Amino acid sequence: MDLLHGPILKSLLLFALPIMASRVFQQIYNTMDTLIVGYTLGDSSIAAMGACSSIYEMMTGFTFGVGNGLAIVTARCFGRQETDRMKKSVASCIVIGVAVTLVVTILATIFMHPLLRLLKTPAEILEESYSYISILSIFLFVMFAYNLCSGLLRAIGNSFMPLVFLIFSSLVNIVLDLLFIRTFGMGVRGAAIATVIAQGISVVLCLIYIVTKAKILLPEKRHFALDRGLYADLLAQGFSMGFMSSIIYVGSIVLQPGINSLGYETIAGHTAARKLFSFSMMPLSSMAQAVNTYVAQNRGADNWERVRKGIRYAYIFCFSVTACLILLVTPLAPTMVHLISGSSDPTVLGNGARYLRVAIPFFFALGLVNCSRLALQALGEKILPLLSSFIELFGKIIFAMVFIPRYHYSAVIWCEPIIWCFMAAELVISLYRNPYMRKGKSGN
Repeated sequence: MDLLHGPILKSLLLFALPIMASRVFQQIYNTMDTLIVGYTLGDSSIAAMGACSSIYEMMTGFTFGVGNGLAIVTARCFGRQETDRMKKSVASCIVIGVAVTLVVTILATIFMHPLLRLLKTPAEILEESYSYISILSIFLFVMFAYNLCSGLLRAIGNSFMPLVFLIFSSLVNIVLDLLFIRTFGMGVRGAAIATVIAQGISVVLCLIYIVTKAKILLPEKRHFALDRGLYADLLAQGFSMGFMSSIIYVGSIVLQPGINSLGYETIAGHTAARKLFSFSMMPLSSMAQAVNTYVAQNRGADNWERVRKGIRYAYIFCFSVTACLILLVTPLAPTMVHLISGSSDPTVLGNGARYLRVAIPFFFALGLVNCSRLALQALGEKILPLLSSFIELFGKIIFAMVFIPRYHYSAVIWCEPIIWCFMAAELVISLYRNPYMRKGKSGN
């Protein structure tokens, strides 16, 4: 996909569409786990998965952020047509990726059980929750490998082939879920094992494609030589995005004890609603990811007017998607929670529906957050996107300490929408004050 020339909106939409479809099928990994577990094992097993979800999201968020940050540098080199430096960046990405996933996996293995206790996971689901998250954390490198491979393909304008590989592996995941959970009776451990195997298949397919069809990304032995300037750029960009993502999920971990203390029915309803939330926000997050690559490439080519117009189109897209989601999700929220969870418990359905009906109208602010933050990252900003993550973290700490003990699940529901508004204001102002956004205008 050529992001450097031609109609801007069309390019963004066509580039974002495979990303969105990829996210849909990636989410199917987790959603099929939830659906099959809910219908086969019941609400308590859904709660066991939900009780540790914020921990897993933090780990995957960090590695996903690092992978995307590394790929930004590759996209800039591609925009400048610096092929040799691009291959050096890929080699450096591999070295950094191996080191990061190794450290995160070791830390997760050591501290996972104490962390679940610290988060006030109910005793009746503690061991079941640990059995699920421990398998996923041990094989975290598989998720990182796929995200890095797909990120590098997107950096050169190919967002379609990662989708093809994910579709195939998602179908495998569904079959394995049914086999391990329903036939072999492996419980939530079976769901975790099925997810790891399916993700591993997508990694293998990505690597085969890169070796045979995207050789421009293949580094040679000489490209692994240490380039201090390049490593500094990659580490700064990668860890900036990694910490940005992980801080967001640290905020979710801060909220988790408050949610866990409300009982397994609330946990189950919240877990099902968060799955639907993840699906609903995919158009916004996919457009943000498209903006990230688009801005990085056009920055490398000094196409500053295209950068500004692309960001404006992304904002209009976020507003349009939010309006459509309000019309679709608001009347169908209880039914959608039931379909995802398999539960008929009025408390589970009511809590899940309440969460969705409050959160969805604020998706426009969330879209501004995602697009502006990733655009700033692509422009080379590292501190301002991190600042938005700290706004989210401190906001969630305040809600966890002050409002959740008093207003219970209502405070959980309103926490994120209010914080998104503050984050959106900070990021949009920062983006339009960025000196690069004024490049190419008269007098600059």
